[in-house]
Amino acid sequence: MARKYSVLMVCMGNICRSPTAEGVLRHQVREAGLQDQVEIDSAGTHDYHPGAPPDERSRHHASLRGYDLSALRARQVKQADFGRFDLILAMDWDNLAELQDECPAGHQHKLRRLMEFAGAVPSEVVVDPYYGGRDGFEAVLDHVEAACAGLVPHIREKLSGTGD
Repeated sequence: MARKYSVLMVCMGNICRSPTAEGVLRHQVREAGLQDQVEIDSAGTHDYHPGAPPDERSRHHASLRGYDLSALRARQVKQADFGRFDLILAMDWDNLAELQDECPAGHQHKLRRLMEFAGAVPSEVVVDPYYGGRDGFEAVLDHVEAACAGLVPHIREKLSGTGD
């Protein structure tokens, strides 16, 4: 079997944005029939919630759209992740900067923002909903769904060997 393409979603604590992105991408990859060819995970730049499930509000809002985040558990980005993953996607500029500071020079090219794949969505980042209300969690889902819809064709290109 051919090598899998691997994607790591990253936010600060790995309980709101990045597990939501992981769940949405898993769903979209499955719908595209690529689930056997793609490895997807999420992690946080900080070790705030090791082993914890996603925030209850993230799980709730995701479930309303048909995404099940219940099996996911928070973890911090490890040095080995920079070599293991083909694409490491930060939810915002701060987390991208944290990743850039920790990432070895030979793997810097793997670091990007998830919203680079969102097309016409007028946001450069997935805003942290942790201290806000329900609208923030819905906005996370809107942004993540749009970005993952653009990410799936990118993954398909990488798997076929036609991507950059």
